[in-house]
Order: sequence, then structure tokens, then C-alpha cells
Amino acid sequence: MKSDSRLSSVLHALLHMAEQDQPMTSGALADCLSTNPVVVRRTMGLLRDAGLVTSDRGHAGGWRIAADLSRVTLLHLHEALGEPAIFAIGNRNERPECLVEQAVNAALADAISEAEAVLLERFAHVTLADLATDFARRHAQQRRTRKV
Repeated sequence: MKSDSRLSSVLHALLHMAEQDQPMTSGALADCLSTNPVVVRRTMGLLRDAGLVTSDRGHAGGWRIAADLSRVTLLHLHEALGEPAIFAIGNRNERPECLVEQAVNAALADAISEAEAVLLERFAHVTLADLATDFARRHAQQRRTRKV
């Protein structure tokens, strides 16, 4: 099963957008993410539906963050993306007749469920503002290092 990198991509795009004083086009965001503008539009559309971004058409148009960075958590974004599976681990067969496989499925399901709950709880406490602050710190440190 292929991993779903949309949350990571959305975070990357939103942090680029937060640094801009103007809207960013799907093309510009696609360049930042090394992807296709259609992928950006489709993903940003989900965030627009959740009220997290807005879009304007025309020459000066593009995507803009519509929410307070300190109020948007990773959990909000995960939910806006349709709550994709957290882990790519799964059962070999969802309805096995074999009792061994039933025991394996039960053990895996319990462990995955517990791990997912811990991760989602953490997502609820990390905001876009936290990530923007970390980026600013890293950027300042890089500038200081380059000057030396």
C-alpha cells in the first residue's frame, strides 16, 4: 500500500503560503511541492471546503490562508483531507476463516488502533503556528550559519 503524503504536502504548501503577502497560484504551489497544479487544486479544494483557505480567480488570483494559524491543528488538516489511513499496515484478509489469522488480525487491529489514537491526539496539539515558528527558527539559524 502506497503511503499518503497529502498531509505533509498540505503543510508544506500552507507554510509557503503563510510567508506570502499575496495569493499563491496552483502553479507556484506545484513548483514548491514538485507536483502537478491539478493535484494542488484538488487538494486545496478540500481545504477550501473546510474553510481553511480561499481562492480568487484572475490575474492576481490564487490560494490564500483563511484561518488563524494558531487555531488550525494537524488534526483539522487530517480531517479536511478526508481522514486518510494513518498507517499502511493492514490485515492480509479482512474476514478470515482461519483461527490463527483471526488472532493475528485482532492483535494488529488493537495495536494499530492504539497507535492511531496516540498520533491523532498529538495532531490535535500541533498548530500551523507551531510549524511556522519552527520554520522561522530554522531559517534564522541557517542565515546565521551562512554568514559565518
